[in-house]
Amino acid sequence: MAPPAPPASTAPAARAVALPWPLPALLAWAAAWGLALGLLRLGMAPALALSAGLVLGGVAALAGRTRWRRLLIAGGFPVSLLASGWAPALPAAGWLLPLALLWLLYPQRAWRDAPLFPTPARALDGLARVLPLPDGARVLDAGCGLGAGLRALRGAYPAARLEGHEWSRPLALACRLRCRDARVRRTDLWAEDWSGFALVYLFQRPESMARAHAKAMRELAPGAWLASLEFAVPGVRPDARLDALDGKPVWLYRRPVGTAAVAAPAARPAAGVASMKASVSSSTGASQRSGRA
Repeated sequence: MAPPAPPASTAPAARAVALPWPLPALLAWAAAWGLALGLLRLGMAPALALSAGLVLGGVAALAGRTRWRRLLIAGGFPVSLLASGWAPALPAAGWLLPLALLWLLYPQRAWRDAPLFPTPARALDGLARVLPLPDGARVLDAGCGLGAGLRALRGAYPAARLEGHEWSRPLALACRLRCRDARVRRTDLWAEDWSGFALVYLFQRPESMARAHAKAMRELAPGAWLASLEFAVPGVRPDARLDALDGKPVWLYRRPVGTAAVAAPAARPAAGVASMKASVSSSTGASQRSGRA
């Protein structure tokens, strides 16, 4: 049975932000220049007006879907500022404002987990066919950033109770505003208890995956799932796999049924562990599943 359509209140918002590239960069550059020139016309000192343009460009860059796009969005205004000849009006310290803003939005502690990597729009297409969940299941995006993962999870599970954990205060606030149908909290994802969730979703980095898997196997209820976009748990065979986007598989690990919680779970051996693989094509939407041994 096909899942119900996403709520009408969230679908238009998701379509509204999906602007074709390079339109987001052009709009960000125009907004930065518009702000700077507007402040100059109002009589603000050139250094402050141009600094405001730099800050706006840095904020707009956070919405970029890839690292290179974020760099292009952030760099457009300062590069054009240098070419315009107005750069001498900006004090040397003014060029540090975008870095200071980035430090505020993404503090040092958060960088030890993963930088701001938004989930691609279609990376979770077909996840509900590979991993069906009952209506009302609690689903967590651990490290939700600006909410791209929560939006993708809402598309996969329209009837789920979504929650997001994010360490950065500004990012948590922005995510809360973008994802009003989810419960977003500013908190440390490693300190929170995962026991109440049917699915925990991560887009971390390879160095964090062993720790995330150990936490999931220690805290999740038997039968609950850990999903990782792109990065697998080293030395552990997944229970399922989703391939909605080339080069960005979703690795799925299930807490075995009938096992008790342990203080420090060891990685499951690859031999003798039943596995199920599913492949979902973004172009055809078809999925394949193999039975457990």
